[in-house]
Amino acid sequence: MPRRWRENRHEYPTLKLLLISSLIAFTYGHVHAAELSDDPLPTVQQNVATHKAVLVDVREPGEWKAGHIEGAVPLPLSSLNKGADTKTLEKELPKDEIVYMHCVRGVRALKAANILEKLGYNVRPLKAGYEDLVTAGFKKAAN
Repeated sequence: MPRRWRENRHEYPTLKLLLISSLIAFTYGHVHAAELSDDPLPTVQQNVATHKAVLVDVREPGEWKAGHIEGAVPLPLSSLNKGADTKTLEKELPKDEIVYMHCVRGVRALKAANILEKLGYNVRPLKAGYEDLVTAGFKKAAN
C-alpha cells in the first residue's frame, strides 16, 4: 500500500467502501448454485411420463447396474467431472425439457446439476434417491 494511503486512509472511506462493495457484488453475482427441487414426486413422475422432463441418474455404473428407474438416463457424476461432451449431452438431454437428477441422497445430484446448469439446462436435482423413487411408484427397469 503506498505510504500516502497508509498515512491518510481515513481520508478515503468512500473509495474503500466502493472497492469492498464491488468485490462483494462481483463475487455473489457470479456464484449461483442449483437447489434441491420442491417438485413433489408425483409431479416429477407426470412430467417424465408426458415428456416435459427427463430423469437423469448420476450414480456410478455399479449402482446403475444394481438397479435403476425405467427410462432414466445414466450420466455418472464422475464423467461430468471429467468434462461434459456437449454434443453427446444434447442428444440425450433436450434443453427444452426439465432435467430431474437423482442419486442416493441428493448430494451428487446437486453437484451434477451445477455443471449442467452452467451449460444452459433447466435442472431440478431431487433429494429423493433411487429407493425413494421406487417407493413412490417409479418403475424399476428390467436388468
